Amino acid sequence: MAMIVVVTEAVPPRLRGRLAVWLLEIRAGVYVGDVSKRIREMIWEQISALAEDGNVAMAWASNHESGFEFQTYGTNRREPWDHDGLRLVRFLPVETK
Repeated sequence: MAMIVVVTEAVPPRLRGRLAVWLLEIRAGVYVGDVSKRIREMIWEQISALAEDGNVAMAWASNHESGFEFQTYGTNRREPWDHDGLRLVRFLPVETK
């Protein structure tokens, strides 16, 4: 079991309701819980299937140098970036129209 945090933005109510089955929504779009790897992977499958045009970040406790791992779904200015085996986040440039 490991602590998990899921942050959603512009996702359908159907996904928010599904996340609330396994996790506690402590703020609008912010979910926390303590789940097994199997449940975490099942939650990610639900996110991938139901998030549509929204975006989601999921982080969980692990034995890595940083003490956690994370993955993202959807378009966002923050982009995961691997730097010598350490996962960081970099910002994409602002699109001008």
